[in-house]
Amino acid sequence: MTVSGGVPPESVKQRRRFIGQRLERPRWRQGLIGPVSRVGQRPVDVGGRQLGSRLVHRLGEYTAHATAGLLAAASIGGWLIVGGVLGFPGWWDNVLFIVSSSVTLVMVFAIQHTQARQESAVQRKLDELLRALPHADRRLIAVEQASDAELAALAELNLADRERG
Repeated sequence: MTVSGGVPPESVKQRRRFIGQRLERPRWRQGLIGPVSRVGQRPVDVGGRQLGSRLVHRLGEYTAHATAGLLAAASIGGWLIVGGVLGFPGWWDNVLFIVSSSVTLVMVFAIQHTQARQESAVQRKLDELLRALPHADRRLIAVEQASDAELAALAELNLADRERG
């Protein structure tokens, strides 16, 4: 006998026992998993990712906080104050343009990397849900890899189903 999705009941019981045996409840954060024993201590990073991926992901995490926006606003305010004191020399605006362009370029790649990882993770979760549902259309698993013609055919099929419903 299996639980929905073809998972043996013993496996489900083992997972529940494992979770129940944990002394502390795990804290889940993006890219992090595991219990936190002391205040401020970070959970262990899930392994298997390259150093560059972890660094760009951390950059994305840090810049997503409101503090990063406040820090950027304070930096611009400080830049204007120091510029006013120095009389805004000719090189002043060039440095601002170079720094802001460089930061923008780095952030574009950080955002792109983070979104691509998140999209891939969401796709894997949706694929797993399709596998677990007994009456789901299995042709939709990994449909993001399908050709344009296959996607168009599936879209027409969905429109036909909607019109019938």
